[in-house]
Amino acid sequence: MNILLTGANGFTGLRFAALAQHAGHVVTALQVDLTQAQAVTDAVASVVSALPQAQPWAVVQLAALSFVGHADELAFYGVNVLGTLNLLAALAAQAVRPSCVLVASSANVYGNCPQSPIAESQAPAPVNHYAASKLAMEHLARTYADRLPLVLTRPFNYTGPGQASQFLIPKLVDHFSRRAPVVELGNLHVEREYNDVDFVCRSYLHLLAHGELMGLYNICTGITYTLDDVIARLRRLAGYDIEVRVNPAFVRANEIQRLCGDPARLQGVWRAAGDAWPTAASLDATLARML
Repeated sequence: MNILLTGANGFTGLRFAALAQHAGHVVTALQVDLTQAQAVTDAVASVVSALPQAQPWAVVQLAALSFVGHADELAFYGVNVLGTLNLLAALAAQAVRPSCVLVASSANVYGNCPQSPIAESQAPAPVNHYAASKLAMEHLARTYADRLPLVLTRPFNYTGPGQASQFLIPKLVDHFSRRAPVVELGNLHVEREYNDVDFVCRSYLHLLAHGELMGLYNICTGITYTLDDVIARLRRLAGYDIEVRVNPAFVRANEIQRLCGDPARLQGVWRAAGDAWPTAASLDATLARML
């Protein structure tokens, strides 16, 4: 399959491209500023016209502002909402439509949900601009359901080698790898899934082949970890201790305390693909690779 990929130079995009190519797919990076509508239209038309006409093609939309603490709050809407709409409009204008358009949203749209684990049927309640932009993107993407075969995904927290150090797990790994005596963190009382980026990318590949059109899928394992548990694992793997201090400047308002997904729908897709589901032990393997 030919796969058009946005966000190809990002943390997830780089790994997705490598796994897709290893699986025999042809990946073409769509290198364009998604906020520029005409440029997106021209780029999509140019790339699609060069594809072999007898072969199916799909699109994976990963381009986004993904750091919740990004300083420019309005930029979330420009990139995540309008950028995605520009892409969908350009795809809908093509004479031959793709077999699937996978759009990555975020589990952050659920907010501080009292229900756990969280199923796709849970009503969203975003508590920050990043999550609000992703939810708006989902709603507006659905307006293309009559023109494009969409699959929407809500990935829960994930990590792996190559993730920017502004994110929590790479920050911790960096401190342990340098054997720093102290690490300053924000909210310590949070619980998250910390899945491997490979799990997320494999899920995307499986959804391109087996996902339900206009389906919504949590990208999650349902396995969560406290921050204390992650630090304990790093202490064991690195072979030394570190002092943890709370820096009030790093404490976010409206922090989501627990994010745990219900993976039932996604597990069905993995079964259809014949792939083995990950286990709780996979976090140690991820952290070891990062160290």
